[in-house]
Amino acid sequence: MKRHAVLYAAAPPDEAQRARFEAFLQNKYGEVELEFRRSELYPGGFRLEVGAEIYDWSISGRFRQLHDVLTEVPDENGNIIPLLKESVRNWTPRVVAEEIGTVLSVGDGIATVGALSGAEYGEILLFADGTRGMVQNLDRDCVGCILFGDDSRIEEGSAVRRTGKRAGIPVGERFLGRVVNALGDPIDGKGEIAESGYRPIEAPAPSIIDRQPVNCPMETGIIAIDSMFPIGRGQRELIIGDRQTGKTAIAIDTILNQRGKNVICIYVAIGQKASSVARIVETLRAKGALGHCIVVNASAGESASLQYIAPYAGCAMGEYFMERGQDVLIVYDDLSKHAVAYRALSLLLGRSPGREAYPGDVFYLHSRLLERAAHLSEARGGGSMTALPIVETQAGDVSAYIPTNIISITDGQIFLESSLFFAGQRPAVNVGLSVSRVGGDAQTKAMKRAAGTLRLDLAQYREIEVFMQFASDLDETTRAQLAYGQGLMRLLRQPQYHPMSRSQQVITLVAAMHRIMQNIPRDEIGAFRDEMLAWFEHSAAELCASIEGTGLLSDGDKGKLESLAEQFLGVWSSRREGA
Repeated sequence: MKRHAVLYAAAPPDEAQRARFEAFLQNKYGEVELEFRRSELYPGGFRLEVGAEIYDWSISGRFRQLHDVLTEVPDENGNIIPLLKESVRNWTPRVVAEEIGTVLSVGDGIATVGALSGAEYGEILLFADGTRGMVQNLDRDCVGCILFGDDSRIEEGSAVRRTGKRAGIPVGERFLGRVVNALGDPIDGKGEIAESGYRPIEAPAPSIIDRQPVNCPMETGIIAIDSMFPIGRGQRELIIGDRQTGKTAIAIDTILNQRGKNVICIYVAIGQKASSVARIVETLRAKGALGHCIVVNASAGESASLQYIAPYAGCAMGEYFMERGQDVLIVYDDLSKHAVAYRALSLLLGRSPGREAYPGDVFYLHSRLLERAAHLSEARGGGSMTALPIVETQAGDVSAYIPTNIISITDGQIFLESSLFFAGQRPAVNVGLSVSRVGGDAQTKAMKRAAGTLRLDLAQYREIEVFMQFASDLDETTRAQLAYGQGLMRLLRQPQYHPMSRSQQVITLVAAMHRIMQNIPRDEIGAFRDEMLAWFEHSAAELCASIEGTGLLSDGDKGKLESLAEQFLGVWSSRREGA
């Protein structure tokens, strides 16, 4: 079928010019009927439209080409003037086709665009007012686009340009210590950030060949986790529990524990209150940890589109450091709200709802995000990215749709129980439902040796605790086992924002498993532990430094720790009796 082309210009082309136009159209499109329309909008040039493709050789069109060239000039060491001069000197305007569509409808952060037959999924579109959007639906006659800005200035019938680019985010070392939105723009009032590069927010996960086993610990500083559910660098460990049970607190403590360990931390807030994120940023700053962190904030007041891309943007920032051989810890807080934002977008785009109104691809939504966490092979630089996704449950229901999806994707979960939290157990880790599928491979030898049978002892205590509810008389052995378990639970209580070092955890566990604290009143176990650790730092500084540095604990060192713990118990008991 013969196509139709329209040429807009201030004056009609002469015969030679018309012949060149027709030859160009014939060569690219085949049989084309060329129509001339007089227009004063394109002085010093022309505009040729062939369906949705437009060749803009007007002054404004050539200036837009120059603008696009200059925006891609890299800023090296802040000296951009020579690069600009070179770009302008070498720039030659080109006659290129632009595919331009028309807004059919807009509202609720969603735009439907017609006449963009060549648009690709995930491509960025540019609207007439400068707003950017990303293609999410590909229908027969139109495309559905989510918007990354205010849609109130976009009108039906306005033009939309394809950019040919995928959604991406600026990355670089200078983002450390800063708070940015999901597009990489700073929102902390500290000025612009000079990026080192630009990465697409969606990228394929590293292949199996590009990975190595997860066998290096990513210590959280929380004794209940590092001793029983260790996390390795490159692992994906889910933090799951009801609202207000301390999920974010565990993630922030883990970030604080990476201070001085050459680990880049990225905290992605999805759908959180702006005030809550501000408190977290201030805590990181007060504890001296903000310098190795990037905070990506898509708060509850932001559009669903920005909440949707926020975790992918944070992941792209983490990959920048991982591919340079560095270790990265990334927290997604939380993926329940991320799934809700995606559900809202999907329903607005007209996709069919499935279980709990989520679209059918909601599993892929999180799998393609979390599978990008990895410990890269030495050939790829040996960097790692450890993911701590957070998921909120309703009344402890881990069998709900989104929790079960993410549990099946991750390498284990830390389950926080409301009843434990309200009973004063902080962190409220449920030993029975929590698991790390990497296990001892991600523990230092010192920690593995010190933890011993801790998890088994706590499991036995939980069975006895249940049995105790139905039994009025207990024998001495059972009573002693119950007291021992209660003491261990008290020992695992840990104040927020006070992560423990490797040596402190090892000393505490060795003393506990040696039953040093067997006869100490439960209410005094926390104070006893703190005093004991301070005493060890003074009396056995060399041994503490050895455990901290090597991660090893020989038989002789373990025996020495037990002996010193008994010695401190005597000192503590004497002081207590004297008081």
